[in-house]
Amino acid sequence: MKNTALIVGASGISGNNLAQELLNQNWTTYGITRNSEVNLKGLKNIKADLLDPKSLETALTDVEPTHVFFTAWMRKDTEAENIKVNAALVRNLLEVLAPKKSVKHVALVTGLKHYLGPFEAYAKDGFLPKTPVRTEHPRLAVDNFYYAQEDELFAAAKRDGFTWSVHRAHTMIGLAVGNHMNMGTTLAVYASICKETGKPFTWPGSEAQWKGISDVTDARLLAKQFVWAATTPEAANQAFNTANGDVFRWEWLWKKIAAYFKVDYIGYTPGTPNLETVMQDDGDLWKQIAKKYNLVETDLDRLASPWHTDLDLGRPIEVMTDMSKSRKLGFTAYQDTQDSFFDLFETLKKEYIIPA
Repeated sequence: MKNTALIVGASGISGNNLAQELLNQNWTTYGITRNSEVNLKGLKNIKADLLDPKSLETALTDVEPTHVFFTAWMRKDTEAENIKVNAALVRNLLEVLAPKKSVKHVALVTGLKHYLGPFEAYAKDGFLPKTPVRTEHPRLAVDNFYYAQEDELFAAAKRDGFTWSVHRAHTMIGLAVGNHMNMGTTLAVYASICKETGKPFTWPGSEAQWKGISDVTDARLLAKQFVWAATTPEAANQAFNTANGDVFRWEWLWKKIAAYFKVDYIGYTPGTPNLETVMQDDGDLWKQIAKKYNLVETDLDRLASPWHTDLDLGRPIEVMTDMSKSRKLGFTAYQDTQDSFFDLFETLKKEYIIPA
């Protein structure tokens, strides 16, 4: 039987890149979004509210997926609210699909907050694991919506008999507009503002992150791991870390990004404001830049998520992930991190999202 994929969150960084990967491999591919129309040739768009089971039932009446890829989440003000809402997204979808008995595998993307703690306690004392983080690291003794989503997945798999995989990505690098966790585009926008104003591209994070070892996850590599885990029997019912396969130090990469945008830079300096503070009044300036260069998005908040970039760049420890689990099972894809950023920057220019 031909594989039929259902991607939840097809307009986001991971969902959009996964859709492209699946279409390239000739999968029948559906993408669910709340309101967006994802413009990918061959993708079958579905609009539905995952918090409304009736809406889901109607939207999925004629859809019988063999594989479900869950890449969506909703941000709320507290972790308690995050748990309630994001667990419901997973539970509602899998309950609606259950009577169809078509699903063979469900994949869920989470992230390193599994190891570092939720937004309210992120990378603080008591939530600092030994790095590199490993998949066998136990859950933290704190509420976390990633855990809640996993538990919904595990319960549905036991009930319905499908296999599952969980993909714990590091900072995601890829193209998306309106995404809440978007470091690559955030840094591209910040650098573009620095270039326009003549200000230096100033490191806004911690000394530990500036000097320490890091890794990130290219959304294209995550897409490959999604498909690998969904089609490799040995990978069934396991959680995997997901990262490019190389490591870097920000004191090296920051200079590379500054050189790409032809701006001066300032490295780690004690007392430097975080990026959210630096960019808090740049909304009107971005509208002017967008008008000057005929850019397609004038709303800075739909492009940049400095609050989340600050979480990553401000961590008090170096953070990298151990990939040996999937490597031993045969997943050998690799992505150069400098290329991840520069490929994204070129795409942002081509799409008229940042100035060329």
